[in-house]
Amino acid sequence: MTSLRDSLRDLRRRSFTGRGHEVAVFRAALGTTGVLFVHGPGGVGKSTLLDAFAQVAPEAVRGDARHFGHAPETLPVPSAGPCPVLLLDTYELLEPVDDWIRDHYLPSMPDHCLVVIAGRQPPGPRWRADPAWRVLTRVVALGNLPDADGRAYLDTQDVPEALHERLLTISRGHPLTLSMIVDAVRRGTVPDTLDDLPDVVGALLGQVIDEAPTPRHRTALELCAQMPVTTEDVLRPVIGDDTGAVFAWLRARPFVDESPYGLHPHDVVRDALNADLRWRDPDRFAELYRRKLVAVRDRILATADERERVQLVVLAVVLNGRRSPHDALRSLPPAMGAYPDGLRDGDQDPIVAMTRRWQGEQQAGLCAYWMRKCPTAFRVFRDRRGDVRGFAARLDLTERDLGADPGADTLWGYASQHSPARPGERVRAWRFFLDAEHGQGPSPSLTLFVACQMLDIMLLDDDTAWTLVGAFEDVQRWTPVMTLLDFREAGAYTIGDTTYPVYAHDWRRAGFTAWVDRLHAQQFGAPARLADADDHDPVLSENDYTEAVRSALRDLHAPELLRSSPLTGTRLVRRQSTNGRPPTEALRELLGEAASSLTPDLHRLVERTFLQPVSTQERVAVELHLSFNTYRRHRDKAVTRMAAWLWDRETAASAYT
Repeated sequence: MTSLRDSLRDLRRRSFTGRGHEVAVFRAALGTTGVLFVHGPGGVGKSTLLDAFAQVAPEAVRGDARHFGHAPETLPVPSAGPCPVLLLDTYELLEPVDDWIRDHYLPSMPDHCLVVIAGRQPPGPRWRADPAWRVLTRVVALGNLPDADGRAYLDTQDVPEALHERLLTISRGHPLTLSMIVDAVRRGTVPDTLDDLPDVVGALLGQVIDEAPTPRHRTALELCAQMPVTTEDVLRPVIGDDTGAVFAWLRARPFVDESPYGLHPHDVVRDALNADLRWRDPDRFAELYRRKLVAVRDRILATADERERVQLVVLAVVLNGRRSPHDALRSLPPAMGAYPDGLRDGDQDPIVAMTRRWQGEQQAGLCAYWMRKCPTAFRVFRDRRGDVRGFAARLDLTERDLGADPGADTLWGYASQHSPARPGERVRAWRFFLDAEHGQGPSPSLTLFVACQMLDIMLLDDDTAWTLVGAFEDVQRWTPVMTLLDFREAGAYTIGDTTYPVYAHDWRRAGFTAWVDRLHAQQFGAPARLADADDHDPVLSENDYTEAVRSALRDLHAPELLRSSPLTGTRLVRRQSTNGRPPTEALRELLGEAASSLTPDLHRLVERTFLQPVSTQERVAVELHLSFNTYRRHRDKAVTRMAAWLWDRETAASAYT
């Protein structure tokens, strides 16, 4: 008679997929003396794998640390035989007596006994330090299911094939997550992200993540989930004095891995923590997200080596891309050892050859032209061996560059038509991009190209008026991404048989801080802006700027009028408006600094007329012993000089930062 246990075992056996390598390792080890130490985070399938081992070795004795105490008589012992096998599950609960198990319990096993230990943590340092155990122990790190195994599992669960890609993307191949999502689908819910399944997220966190001992530990987990990588300096502003101990706790979590740049959680844990916090406390999620943006930029700017900087940006780009609704970002692969470099002798021929292959003879000729004219504009993407894998070019265009390249002409023409660069300002244009093997498809070169663009924005000088991107070919694929990044559609140009869309951002209208604020707002549901959203806020010419200074001085003590001054949107005022200071306060301060640059007689006139007016202008003229006509000439001269002083800093602001 078949028991319920038999039915359950049969159903589990039929739904088991994948893990062929691990099962093969177990089969090969049967009949030998030693330990297979299987480790992995909660929900990754360690117990299910032990079920599969038990199918291979039906005489195996199995024990689960949840079901017995630490007394010697409660621990299982396999019977003597030709191939004794002991399967020991949930070993993390036995870590307090790990030394006793290694030194006394396991050595008492029968000869030729194979012991399989399954736990969340890998074997501790004393296992590795003992030369005998080092020989007898094989460590098996259990990760998420590969796509093929995940699809096979979904087939066994009769999930429609049309849903496979979506469910595998959401679950990251994590077996427990995938199983719980399948259950949700059977109950009638087809999610787009984990955010759609708060009950699954709650249950998943309960299974995967240990209880954080204090609110600070929980905060460290939540911040780690947001950051590309986490180090103590990232945690310190949030955690405080005990950062080292909290970081050590975080480092010891089985779902947290180490990289050369810091700690990062497993993808499914990151997704679950973020989905839970966004659902449970959206304001706190938004606060941590903003802190993340600041912390990532601060860390990147504090890194001197350019290759290291780019790699940190790559981590952020790949992480954020995986969460993106846009396939162009979601499909960005890791850099896989590729790195950006300058143009070297011998690079020109492979770059021209790949351009000719992918984009035709005319584009190849233009690429060769720019390499001769502006070799420092090129970023060459190299593989681990230093060979050319791909390239990009960022040109600083001027009017002298017109006439040789239809692409450069279009890029410059858009900026000139919509808001020309003022004296001392730069028009920056990304003109070329290719990967040798994949063209403009997903590749490490594409990831590096996106990372270089992001880094360029982080390092912008105040003298950059425009950034334009005219290097992509696929308008359908990249327009939603560039709109998300606050780059408007700005026409297109054709080279050979290929049309390249152009995207543009005017940094004088929306500087870096405003740009980050817009990205943050869109992250939390704000709609993308219309292409002409900033056109009502023109960039001031020098004459307009002088008139705006004159008006601001007149309105200096009328807050409602001063708030509407076009000067409040200028780069100079934005840079002064830090730490939440109102733009009008920053503008008053700048006008005071400009007045202080005047000669003493003109400074006194401006102070009594505008900064601290005490009477009518006629009375001020009398007090200064000037005729009214002379007073007005001096007043106008002072205002003109103040405007020139401010204009000089507005158009060449990087020299004064």
